Amino acid sequence: MRSLRADANPPEGPESGKAKSEYRNYRMHTHQTVDFVRKKSAEYGSCSLRKMGAMEALELLDQLVDESDPDVDFPNSYHAYQTAEGIRRAHPDKDWFHLVGLLHDLGKVLALFGEPQWAVVGDTFPVGCKVQKSVVFGDTTFRDNPDTRDPLYSTEYGMYQPRCGLENVLMSWGHDEYMYRVMKVNRFALPKEAFYMVRFHSFYPWHAHGDYLHLCSEEDLRMLPWVRELNKFDLYTKQEELPDVQQLRGYYQSLIDKYCPGQLRW
Repeated sequence: MRSLRADANPPEGPESGKAKSEYRNYRMHTHQTVDFVRKKSAEYGSCSLRKMGAMEALELLDQLVDESDPDVDFPNSYHAYQTAEGIRRAHPDKDWFHLVGLLHDLGKVLALFGEPQWAVVGDTFPVGCKVQKSVVFGDTTFRDNPDTRDPLYSTEYGMYQPRCGLENVLMSWGHDEYMYRVMKVNRFALPKEAFYMVRFHSFYPWHAHGDYLHLCSEEDLRMLPWVRELNKFDLYTKQEELPDVQQLRGYYQSLIDKYCPGQLRW
């Protein structure tokens, strides 16, 4: 099963013979530049596209299959419930964390708003500085990215200062950053850990491989275990047996009503 978006398949071209995953990363790594990220941040950062509740956004993900994820071939909405339920079993006393599991991928609605999946899903990384070795296919897929030839952006620190903090780093554009903006604009009543987990859960070079530590502040390092905790459930709760959404919906609607009620700006 694939995304309903007509352009989910790569067009024919010089890279069409590559493995699908490498080709998708080639497109992502070619176009995710400082200028591109700034453009998308300006386009979506004010969250003025439409209004809808969190549950309505989740139901939109019934239409989306994440083409970057080799572990699932079912709509992303089911993955949201699987992640949330895994967290709920392990952390029964942290209802806010249950909600994070449900909401962490809601930014993928961008793919239903007209964005290609390479600008929505996949592992994230900082732009404006040298690409680190753990970025997936990083040794072969950045050759056509103009930032790699920029005399500043191609250096270790690039446009950043040592230990400047991830809050001051421009990340590749995708569903993580977009959902973080939605949470911030709509003032979700969640702890800081929740915002960190959503914003950086796809930043695998950092939380899984230990790269980019030279840009991290002490606060980033304090939050790192929380990002890793979400990642355990994000990765390891995926299974073919799908949850009973109708049975679970009432509990999660109550969490939405508690922490991010009503119509939200997107």
